[in-house]
Amino acid sequence: MYLVIFDCDGTLVDSQHMIVAAMESAFAARGHEAPAREQILSVVGLSLEPAIRKLVPDSLAGEAARLADAYRDAFTDLRSDPALAEPLYPGARAVLDALAGRDDALLGIATGKSVRGVRRFLEREGLEKHFITIQTADTHPSKPHPSMVAEAMAQTGIGPESTVMVGDTTYDVEMARAARAGAVGVRWGYHAPDALLKAGAEHVLDEFSGLMPHLAARWGSWTDRR
Repeated sequence: MYLVIFDCDGTLVDSQHMIVAAMESAFAARGHEAPAREQILSVVGLSLEPAIRKLVPDSLAGEAARLADAYRDAFTDLRSDPALAEPLYPGARAVLDALAGRDDALLGIATGKSVRGVRRFLEREGLEKHFITIQTADTHPSKPHPSMVAEAMAQTGIGPESTVMVGDTTYDVEMARAARAGAVGVRWGYHAPDALLKAGAEHVLDEFSGLMPHLAARWGSWTDRR
């Protein structure tokens, strides 16, 4: 049995417009100038308060919790704006359906999102039954701490040699490597392919359809099993 764990934002879901808009709104609500778009996107993948602490100067460190609350409020308010939709990346659904249809693979999620946010995303996309283990920032230290991957493996009884984390940031890669699991990067997210490889990714996908062949190469006759 194998375990394939996915990050959400920047890996499965294109949420950058929503994240930037919510962060800009949060900073405005607290009376502060918002960071540049590139700065905001660079911290996607971390849990919310650690991400905000990386965005603010030391003089505003005490504002992190209040900015996080303002971000959550803004995110909720903006969710109904059709211009800020969070679509699945091309090819994601086909790969998830293929993996979920196998009898030798389990799927997991490890994300800096809240469990409520993850559940809402899965329900919206009709993917609730695909994932056997969901690890979120609500109950774990922020990435790159290995806690999320370690708990996913513990819940499923699958060891690190049979586990792969798929993510778009160096935080995902470092988390997986710290848990001794495999790490596969994607080039359509928030961190550059070179950075993912330098962090320890064994491979970087050009498109979602490349995941199945990579897993087949990694695990031998894996694609022949059902």
